[in-house]
Amino acid sequence: MSASRKSEPRIHRRRFLQIVALAGAAGAAYRFGLRPAPAKSWLARESRTMMGTQINLIVYGEDQQQAHRAVDRTLARMAEVEALLSRHQEESELSRLNRDKRLAQPSKDLQAVLTLAEEISERSSGAFDITVLPLVELYRRNPSPDAGQLARILESVDHGAVSCSSRQVVLGRENMALTLDGIAKGYVVDQGVQTLREQGCAQVYVEAGGDLMVAGGKPQDQPWRIGVRNPRPGQQQERITLELSGPTAVATSGDYIHWYSQDLRHHHIIDPRTGISPPELASATVTAPSVALADGLATAAMVLGPQEAVALLESMEHCEGLLIDKGLEQHRSSGFQG
Repeated sequence: MSASRKSEPRIHRRRFLQIVALAGAAGAAYRFGLRPAPAKSWLARESRTMMGTQINLIVYGEDQQQAHRAVDRTLARMAEVEALLSRHQEESELSRLNRDKRLAQPSKDLQAVLTLAEEISERSSGAFDITVLPLVELYRRNPSPDAGQLARILESVDHGAVSCSSRQVVLGRENMALTLDGIAKGYVVDQGVQTLREQGCAQVYVEAGGDLMVAGGKPQDQPWRIGVRNPRPGQQQERITLELSGPTAVATSGDYIHWYSQDLRHHHIIDPRTGISPPELASATVTAPSVALADGLATAAMVLGPQEAVALLESMEHCEGLLIDKGLEQHRSSGFQG
């Protein structure tokens, strides 16, 4: 990290590693590394529909049996976590919490995601907020709500009103409801990478809808090459490619993914403080030690805009970003490689 970062507050190293650890051992791999890959590796590929998107795994194992066993156990673990955190499954922990406003004995997975979400909310001054679900549902019903409707819904939006402990989770405001769409997918990927590590696989690529973790590089010391999507395919832009070998998470958020107006001024990313879509950025790509952290920070960056988002990323160890505004101008943190 460059010396210029000293002007912004940093998370203490121990505290930062605690935050990363909440997202699973994938993040811990950033600190401790993965064991060396075997001289000869067996390649296993698998794709599966999960979380409303496609999951892609590329795994190099010591032999065919190990690689396929690791893939099967990884997909089972990812499905297990999805069943806890998805708001689209009626009996998930999240759905029951939203329905009853209280959940006793939450799983460690839900606790970890809620805790990390609150950390990102505080670091981003509320730009990331999992209590925005009432706003999302309002825009789904009415893409052009009036000021009165927004004001009423905003009364239910407050990340600080969510109480989480090992005994229970409580939603502290009337009509409050949570969406983990901006962080759960990343957490599921992290759990997939953790499972692969436990199965002895050092060279892995796990991706869900563009949010991914790579580790170990490819055989013959070749890096993983990850392309950053042009948020405006109809307009020419230089191709940006990341070359990654060590454990690194990448997540991208953009105004083009789900939109409510054809000019992309109104889209699924909503500033929880104002109730409207942020006007400056077309996309935000973040690299971080865990996919859950990268996922949440990418959403926060979209809301903050280029200057505040770069300042946030500069204040956090091992977090970098590429922000592309609606005019396709690029804004980078000082350590972004691409």
